[in-house]
Amino acid sequence: MILDQFLYTSRKQEQIQDVSAAMSQDSTMRSVIKSITWRVVGTMDTILISWILTGQVRTAFAIGGVELITKMVLYVAHERVWNRIKFGRRP
Repeated sequence: MILDQFLYTSRKQEQIQDVSAAMSQDSTMRSVIKSITWRVVGTMDTILISWILTGQVRTAFAIGGVELITKMVLYVAHERVWNRIKFGRRP
């Protein structure tokens, strides 16, 4: 009876962990949408800071536009490098 209870509890915990792992994984579309919305937030932040520092809206948007492109290129390069690194990967 004690062994049955232990096995039942152990199986339940495994099922809960499996469900939790499945629920914590984003779909590809969700990841893409999150990336785009985060980039928009980051670019708006850059534009606002640039406007405050320069006092010129046109310059702020120019900086934001350049930043948008360069950060996306750098992010892709960063991801490609990390795809080659085995650190933290499960076998």
